[in-house]
Amino acid sequence: MFRTVARPLCLIALCLFPLTATAQTVPDSQAQIAQSFSPVVKATAPAVVNIYASRVVEDRASPFAGDPIFEQFFRNFGPAQPRVQNSLGSGVVLSADGIVVSNFHVVGQATEIRVVLNDRREYAAKVILGDEAADLAVLKLEGASDLPFIPLRNSDEVEVGDLVLAIGNPFGVGQTVSSGIISGLARSTMQLGNGSGYFIQTDAAINPGNSGGALVDTQGRLVGINTAILSRGGGSNGIGFAIPANLVASIVKQAESGASLFQRPWAGISGQAMDASLAESLGLPRPDGVLVSALHPASPFAAAGLQTGDVILSIGGEPTNTPQEIMFRLASLGLGASARVDWLRGGQAMSEEVTLATAPDTPDREALTITEDVALNGLSVARINPAVMAEFDLPFDAEGVVVTDAQSLSARAGLQRGDILMAINGVSIATTADVAAAAQEPTRIWAVDLIREGRAIRLRFRF
Repeated sequence: MFRTVARPLCLIALCLFPLTATAQTVPDSQAQIAQSFSPVVKATAPAVVNIYASRVVEDRASPFAGDPIFEQFFRNFGPAQPRVQNSLGSGVVLSADGIVVSNFHVVGQATEIRVVLNDRREYAAKVILGDEAADLAVLKLEGASDLPFIPLRNSDEVEVGDLVLAIGNPFGVGQTVSSGIISGLARSTMQLGNGSGYFIQTDAAINPGNSGGALVDTQGRLVGINTAILSRGGGSNGIGFAIPANLVASIVKQAESGASLFQRPWAGISGQAMDASLAESLGLPRPDGVLVSALHPASPFAAAGLQTGDVILSIGGEPTNTPQEIMFRLASLGLGASARVDWLRGGQAMSEEVTLATAPDTPDREALTITEDVALNGLSVARINPAVMAEFDLPFDAEGVVVTDAQSLSARAGLQRGDILMAINGVSIATTADVAAAAQEPTRIWAVDLIREGRAIRLRFRF
């Protein structure tokens, strides 16, 4: 866990897909590259697929739709009407037996998925692992075999200036190939979906519809999964972003082992990116690394000897200059791996091996749900421990009980997932048993004190 223009810039999600061995060969000299990219395209394009996803959503038809005043007051007016919502994206085949990777925003919520290969073969598919934070989903094609696929490249070896090709289905016009270079690495300040990620930047033209598509090098290896563009008007401005292949490999590995959710190694630290003034205050010659601002006692970094105030320089031999880079390195290495961590303490270089694991789920979270016909009906809570902290992105000093879900009456009262309960009707809350006891109070006037995103809030309601 880590803690003016006329038209605004927008980060826009895109789409892409797979490959197998063919008689074509990739170019083996600069002269061949200068002549044509066609050998690379012939080797990789068959493994990039179109993905047609659909899901059922419920809309409420309102007679006030479009009215500038009343529409906001009658958003949920009328009965819900089911409607099928379709989306088009791309994907990449990574194995001959039908393992496909795409973006979570393309297929994550889909109820029906169809995958169409370049040779017009079609397969039904299902998501076997999805991770919204990474915006990646792993699909398995039903009844597929002997498919073309693209091998993965170690994305840490990619350098700015390397030639790359982007393959996908922009705007639904059909499979399209564009060329460019790697124009930036370690882009970790972009916001996409629910959180910030870690991206490779390219100037190869990618557009809406390219989401989930392949970014490949001149040897026909997958460098990354195209996922977003930075654009004022929705079209490509030469600033596109791809999820690095090393993270893709880690997620696919867990999917093939049977996991349905991506398990990240837990850092147990909060960090701050260094800048010139901070480096000067610490007596450092350059603003490199991440300053450790908080450290959980159960953190594997604490076990390795790190302390608050240390500056982490690298993990596994790769530099880390933002908290997002640290989380990317850990996720790419995967659970059970061991990585060397290099850091500075008072100007002295230090190094130690850290074993990567999930956050400990101890003490027991003592989860419970209020099902009785009381004011807090539908409230689910858990005791805060390191695993709960990681799951709900809570600060390391959080204690007591957190709301894990709020339905029915508790949702109407204003309680939300992630709220830390402090008191109910003036009675302090320290355990889930305290919540269960407080819920039985025979009173009509209720007051719930809680912490939401670092702010103290009191909810008052009648039952």
